[in-house]
Amino acid sequence: MIFSVYIEIKTRSVKTRFKTIVVSDVHLGTKGSKAKEISRFLKMYECENLILNGDIIDGWQLKKSGSWKRKHTRFFNRIIKMIENTGTKVFYLRGNHDDFLEQILPLQIGNLSIQLDMIYESNGKKYFITHGDVFDSITTNLRWIAYIGDVGYTFLLWLNRVVNFYRYKRGLPYFSLSKYVKGKVKSAVSYIDQYEEELAKMAKAKGCDGIICGHIHKAENRMIDGIEYLNSGDWVETMSALAEDHEGNWQLIYYNEINFKSSEDHVILPVQNPTHQIIPFKEVSFNKSDDPDLENPSFRL
Repeated sequence: MIFSVYIEIKTRSVKTRFKTIVVSDVHLGTKGSKAKEISRFLKMYECENLILNGDIIDGWQLKKSGSWKRKHTRFFNRIIKMIENTGTKVFYLRGNHDDFLEQILPLQIGNLSIQLDMIYESNGKKYFITHGDVFDSITTNLRWIAYIGDVGYTFLLWLNRVVNFYRYKRGLPYFSLSKYVKGKVKSAVSYIDQYEEELAKMAKAKGCDGIICGHIHKAENRMIDGIEYLNSGDWVETMSALAEDHEGNWQLIYYNEINFKSSEDHVILPVQNPTHQIIPFKEVSFNKSDDPDLENPSFRL
C-alpha cells in the first residue's frame, strides 16, 4: 500500500533591519494607548537604535484615572528582548507626560539610556532629537492650561471610541474625530504650523541638518527652510513610526499599512512512499500561547 504524507512547513521571511527606529507618544497607562499594536510592530522589525521620543508612559493620566495593564508591561518586555537578542541600543527621551523622569536624568544601564534630548549623527548628517514640548510655551509656562487641554483631548479620544464602535457595527472605516477637529479649528492648524517652524529654527541654530520630534501627534516628513523636519506621530490614533535605512533615508511607517500576513507563509510539501504507516498521536493542548511576549517573562534591566 502506498501512502502520501504532506508535511506543512512554516517559513518566516527575513525581518527588515533598519539602522534607527523612532517612536513617540505611546501614552502607556491610558485607555487610548495602542500597546498591543506597537509591541507587534516592534516584533516585525530589527534596528540598531531605538529612540523612544517622549510620552511613552503617561504619568499625568496614571495620577488621575489611568491604569497599568499587562499589555503595557509587555511593551517593555519587547524592548528588553530587542536589547538582549539583537543588541539594540535604546534611548528613552523625556516628554511632558513622563516628566517624572527628570528625577533620574541622565541615566544609563547597559544599552538603555534615559536622557532629556540628544544629537544623532548618521551618514554625514546631524539631527536634533527632542520630544518637542520644550518649545511649547503652554506646556512649559502654563502647566494648568496644559492639564485642561489634556482633559479635553482625553474626552475626544473617549468620544472617538464611541463613534468608531458604531461605525464598525455598520461596516464603516475608522474615523479620527480628534484629527478632524484639529483640522477644522484654524487656531490648531496655525499652532501646528508655527510649532514645526520653530523646531526647524532651533535645529538650524544648533547647526543640525534636521529635527526629529513628536508631541503634537501629527506624523510628518518634509523640508522646512532647508531643515529636514521629522515627526514620528503617535500610538494613540495614527500608529506611526520613523525608520532610517542604512543609507540615511527616513520614512514614515504606518501600522495599518503593514502586511503582517506576508511575514509568515505556509508551504505544503508531499512525501512519497513512506516505509511505514504513520499513526498520529492525540493532540493535547495546555493553552500555551504561541507568542513568547504574551507569557510572563522576567522584567529586568
